[in-house]
Amino acid sequence: MLNPLHRNARNAGIDMRKWLPLVTVCLGTFILLIDVTIVNVALPNMVGDLGASFGALQWVVDAYALALAALVLGAGSIADLLGHRRVYTAGLAIFAIASLMCGLAPNPAMLIIARTVQGVGAAAMFATTFALLNSAYAGRDRGSAYGIWGAVAGASAAVGPILGGLLTEAASWRWIFFVNLPVSAIAIVLCVTTLADAQVPARGRVDVGGMASFTAAAACATYALIRANEDGWSGAGVWWLLALAAVLLAVFAAIEARSQHAMLDLGLLRNRSFVGVLLAGFLLTFAAFAAFTYTSIWLQSVLGLSPIAAGLTGLPMSITAFGVSAVLGRVLHGRRPDLVIGAGLLFVGIGGLLTAALMHGSAGWPALMPGFAVIGIGVGLATPILGSVSMSLVAPERGGMAAGAVNTTRQLGFAFGIAALGSVFAARAQSRLSGHGVPDAAHVARAIAGGRTPGLLHAAPSRGRELLDSAAHAAAVTGVQATYAVAGAVGILAGLLVIILMRPARTHAARQDERPPVPQPTRR
Repeated sequence: MLNPLHRNARNAGIDMRKWLPLVTVCLGTFILLIDVTIVNVALPNMVGDLGASFGALQWVVDAYALALAALVLGAGSIADLLGHRRVYTAGLAIFAIASLMCGLAPNPAMLIIARTVQGVGAAAMFATTFALLNSAYAGRDRGSAYGIWGAVAGASAAVGPILGGLLTEAASWRWIFFVNLPVSAIAIVLCVTTLADAQVPARGRVDVGGMASFTAAAACATYALIRANEDGWSGAGVWWLLALAAVLLAVFAAIEARSQHAMLDLGLLRNRSFVGVLLAGFLLTFAAFAAFTYTSIWLQSVLGLSPIAAGLTGLPMSITAFGVSAVLGRVLHGRRPDLVIGAGLLFVGIGGLLTAALMHGSAGWPALMPGFAVIGIGVGLATPILGSVSMSLVAPERGGMAAGAVNTTRQLGFAFGIAALGSVFAARAQSRLSGHGVPDAAHVARAIAGGRTPGLLHAAPSRGRELLDSAAHAAAVTGVQATYAVAGAVGILAGLLVIILMRPARTHAARQDERPPVPQPTRR
């Protein structure tokens, strides 16, 4: 017989092994999401090292986002056919090889190509995370797993700039890619030893037509939003791309309606809860994360904070998101998802409006802290429930499709948020600059929104530099205030819409019970 000490040690070992699948999935999620933001702070160093323009290297950021948004739904449908573990492992391997290519890239073209390939691997991982968690856990353990996963996902975006700044300053920009290699290697070993598919992969064939049309539609829409963010909404090219995306989306719907092996079950769009989850995924990333792009520009190019210091301002959001998801994931398992997700979005909206209220002409980075903490609470509430609810609405063998659909809307929501809030930022900044009598206010506002304030000040005549500096600071504060006001309003509206859409339908029996009792005749 084992003595109690040995028995407790053995039970502890079994309990730790139980959570290894969660560790495996979280490692992949962390590196794929952190790579969305880790590159931003290293772009100036890349410009000097590779001898390329800043505009050209902006595609180092955009190529990854474009591939991830366009391919995640297709990757999910392939995973349903080939097996979620197999596709997740392949995604990790592709991501690791592409990271090595990025770190060794001798020129901008090779770096952009490698980042695109990295996005392909990231899409394969992102599309399979929910299905793998559902395969490994059930009951309250599943709630805990989604809570921890949501905590990691919520914290990754804010950690990216901090880690990127540390690696760039301590070593080289190339190490922001090399650091992925040991993490990927550990995750691949864990995939082979700890992960398993709970069900046999679905029978069928790849929906080539649906995959091609949707990937092209998502790519056109994402590229149009990237162009709108850089050049504004007035360019004809942006609207042509959006029109083409709409046509391709209609082609995709027509193909799916007739396909025997549809990549996306269009019948799910008649399910109010599934539509609510898609809407929540889109508007959550819009309201919670898109405005931080312009906050970072204000902090670095106007206030002069270092990349690390600017990244650290996002810690209140990361800490509260991580804490809420990790602590409440198990507690909220089984609760009404409409109320949990809706409350999360309402917190995000309140946090955005609080941030806007605290911003003023002389505001500095401390004005961001209270609102960021409230936004983090909302992110921590909504993120893990989105995944678990989307999986509960489909059969287990279509888990990749559900995860791909939700994560596609998340990526498109972030891209649309950056583009839309960029226009808001530029419009409000232009209005403030015009009030200060700055000539060519529209050009100056667009330059501030693009993070080119130091260049503007350097090119300005010395006599007008101080006036322009003061005007740029006031314009940037006004722009950031407007972006958070819009993001906050979007969060509030999103929370209310989700609660209405996902509200459980009352059954016929429940409606019968609510009717007043029919009076019975009295006996004489």
